[in-house]
Amino acid sequence: MAARFMVTTPIYYVNDKPHIGQAYTTIAADVLARFHRAGGEETFFLTGTDEHGSKVEETAKKQGKTPRELCDMNVEHFKKAWKNLNISYDYFVRTTDARHQKAVEKLLSVMHKATGGNGEKVIYPGEYSGLYCVGCEKFITEKELVDGLCPDHLQEPKRVSEKNYFFRLSSYLRQVGELIRDDRLKVSPEERKKETLGLLKQGLDDFSISREKVSWGIPLPFDPKQNAYVWVDALPNYISAAGYGDDSEQFEKWWNQGEVVHLIGKDILKFHAIFWPAMLLAASVNPPNRIFVHGFFTINGQKMSKTLGNVVDPGYLVQKYGSDGTRYLLLTQFPFGQDGDIQADRFVEKYNSDLANDLGNLVSRILKMVCNYSQGEIRKPSAYQESDESLRNEATGCAEIVWRNVQEIDLKQAIDQVMKLVRSTNRYVENQAPWALAKENNKERLDTVLYTSCETLRIISALFYPVLPQRCGRIRELLGLSGEALNPTLEKAEEWGVLEPGTKVGTPESLFPRLEKKAKREKPKTVAAEDDVTAEVSFEEFSKIDLRVAEVKEAEKVKGADKLLKLKIDIGSEERQIVAGIAEQYSPEEMIGKRIVVVTNLRPARIRGIESKGMLLAAKDGKTLSLVIADKDVKSGSEVS
Repeated sequence: MAARFMVTTPIYYVNDKPHIGQAYTTIAADVLARFHRAGGEETFFLTGTDEHGSKVEETAKKQGKTPRELCDMNVEHFKKAWKNLNISYDYFVRTTDARHQKAVEKLLSVMHKATGGNGEKVIYPGEYSGLYCVGCEKFITEKELVDGLCPDHLQEPKRVSEKNYFFRLSSYLRQVGELIRDDRLKVSPEERKKETLGLLKQGLDDFSISREKVSWGIPLPFDPKQNAYVWVDALPNYISAAGYGDDSEQFEKWWNQGEVVHLIGKDILKFHAIFWPAMLLAASVNPPNRIFVHGFFTINGQKMSKTLGNVVDPGYLVQKYGSDGTRYLLLTQFPFGQDGDIQADRFVEKYNSDLANDLGNLVSRILKMVCNYSQGEIRKPSAYQESDESLRNEATGCAEIVWRNVQEIDLKQAIDQVMKLVRSTNRYVENQAPWALAKENNKERLDTVLYTSCETLRIISALFYPVLPQRCGRIRELLGLSGEALNPTLEKAEEWGVLEPGTKVGTPESLFPRLEKKAKREKPKTVAAEDDVTAEVSFEEFSKIDLRVAEVKEAEKVKGADKLLKLKIDIGSEERQIVAGIAEQYSPEEMIGKRIVVVTNLRPARIRGIESKGMLLAAKDGKTLSLVIADKDVKSGSEVS
């Protein structure tokens, strides 16, 4: 194992809220970081937001905000999303931070002074005239267009002509190619390496590093009238966060003394695998060790699209499946690094099968038997039989296989190996039948089977911890582990006999409550009951619904109805009264001042004789109900889309 490990995600644009694609990359990076920490490596996990450029500037203008206001608002959505997903990043970089700006200015100054192998200046002034896609934040050629539109954003690019500064990429293409061919800069999977080398064979033009007509950016230190082009501003986040520009000791530690891995999507391959190492070579900085490129995915066979309404909010998944469930479901759909399809309509089925049934039931079953047959105490094993040795060997050997998969960034295979061990343990329990041993009063054999089961469960909790940190932490607590032993290591996962005989286990609990999959109805219908007010509409009808943010001004219980609250709400243009079945979850006092989301264009209804002009939105998971709440700075009456 390397002494140190640094893993990075791309930094995400703040012109919108985080989506499932960004969550996918960030969860993968988090799992890698947690595995390397468990492997005893000092680890640095970096993520953040890309906050400059014309896209952010235009979005802010449309929303009546300054670019900085938009960035400050949307960055909190990312931080909240990563917190909800239990992302353990060590550093969150923002390209608007003073520290990052200082590092970018240093890098640009060093490159500006540099000369290429033929003695020509690396940075030189020039004029660009061509097509620019605001959505991509890049210049594109005529041959890249489809029917005159950018193929990714389906919008017509702008024709721009301006004086810029250029980076002499041609001076570094040979060196970059050699690094990639020799795997000194490892681009993987292998097809992405071939793709990158193919781009290099085609020959690439020098690229612009500045924009004259974009005001939201970092000024060039050698020409403040020009601002750094977004990629030249964004890519250096990887070194600014590591200390380039203000902490040479930290920079040496993280960038030069361990393994540096960038996780990216294939749409930004050229910038990371060619432009970025060329810039670093020009500045006499080592390129990263590895760039791992994951594919694109569809949702239930369709490309993610706001128009189709299938852009999944990671917050919705967390609310329904929990942070651990969401992490597991996203990473087990298809191999990381390949294109694939997210089978969202089968999430409940997979959650129940893998987590509720296989893992959750195994934990509660073993702990319950220890409580029932051994007074809640893990007893000392006697002589192991062949079946015990077989499971023991599989469990202690699993860590090595999983670690090998993690080093190859084959996360699905690593997870599959642990789940294979879970199923082997379930079979072992079935075959050994501790309940029968208890009836026979075969105490020695019973103690051995239960110890083998608990010790295997400890190893499973260690190997699954990077993927399911909350639930596996709880499993370890239930097994009686405490203190430092709660933090699993791969070293301990390769050992047998860590659980001390005499250890008391916790009371069994449902770690992954089974979810009910709602039956599909042929014809959606509206339901309005006195104590539980809900509505269902078809997908085609959804666009007709008028959703608005409303502030609750007054709230009181409805007499004689335990579940109902009467609310007076402000929807901007008027005040209304609605009746909602939320009294068991929310008191009238805590509702005052909340900014809820309501359906405003329903026919008025009478509930318990009280007129209700609208319905509020809430998420329901079993008996748990949570209101959909808008940010406090969103005005009453704002449209929700």
